Amino acid sequence: MSNRRTFLKNISLLTLGGLASQSMLASNKSAEFLASAGSVSNNAAKKQMGLQTYSLGQELLKDMPNGLQRLAKMGYTELEIFGYKEDSGKFGDYSADNTTFIAPKDYKKMVDDAGMKITSSHLSPSLRDYTKENMSKFEEFWKKATDIHAELGVTCMVQPSLPQIENEDDAKRVCDIFNRAGEITKSAGILWGYHNHSNEFKRVLKAGEKPDPNRKPWDKPQGTYIEELFLKNTDPSKVMFELDVYWAVMGQQDPLEWLEDYPDRFKLLHIKDRWIIGDSGMMNFPNIFKKGYEIGILGYYVELEGDRKGRTQFEGVEKSAQYLQNADFVK
Repeated sequence: MSNRRTFLKNISLLTLGGLASQSMLASNKSAEFLASAGSVSNNAAKKQMGLQTYSLGQELLKDMPNGLQRLAKMGYTELEIFGYKEDSGKFGDYSADNTTFIAPKDYKKMVDDAGMKITSSHLSPSLRDYTKENMSKFEEFWKKATDIHAELGVTCMVQPSLPQIENEDDAKRVCDIFNRAGEITKSAGILWGYHNHSNEFKRVLKAGEKPDPNRKPWDKPQGTYIEELFLKNTDPSKVMFELDVYWAVMGQQDPLEWLEDYPDRFKLLHIKDRWIIGDSGMMNFPNIFKKGYEIGILGYYVELEGDRKGRTQFEGVEKSAQYLQNADFVK
């Protein structure tokens, strides 16, 4: 474990230093980082391409070895996994009827055997009461999770769930816990990040402040976006952000504006559409990728929700891979 931690920590020195240095995160440096982080070339892969395994859920768990081989043939080179269980330290699915839970070493071996790498993971504490009194419980969660994820060789650990936030004071208290989580993972050479959905683009007021009942629709909006409060109250050397571009759009936001306004904070992207990437016409992926490379993102992960037409998730993941492989704006 100590050798693994040392290895990861050495890798992260460039990245953690880069959090304060834009020149370290130019697009060519981004590619170098991903190569050093353990991503491997795949004969079928033309590009560096990541997938969030939430996209497949039970479809992947039913036959992991063959499913992973299929992903590699599609051109995926790295994975962001999900389903960490804090009680057992294994990985599964959020489905109530799931009985498949995989130990970290077994998960890593299957992914390695398929010619891919696990570079990131989505996980959240089950505890939802973010208070100073509960700080020690959050520390316990992130310390245990960091040890387990170090075995996987990940370079990023990302929280994708929003705590209860009613005002600015709530957000600042949550940020204190985020900063502490970032300290813990940083000690193992792992970047800690936060992933948005649409609710982070809700505005909240200061504690005790009331909405103006006489406010007109054209007046300046009251309050501050939760996402903005997270960005402004977390330490850039400890906390980075993964922008889910689809959920930003669903939150009535322009992803490009957030990337432009906080170029040093967004290190990862979730590439998502209504289902298959590029099919809906509502996502401007050429501009999103252009801006991402410009600010020096470390990588991106395709993510698909369930299809309303009953098609398999593997079909959606494969067609999304084809779109990205054929897109000249994707490196």
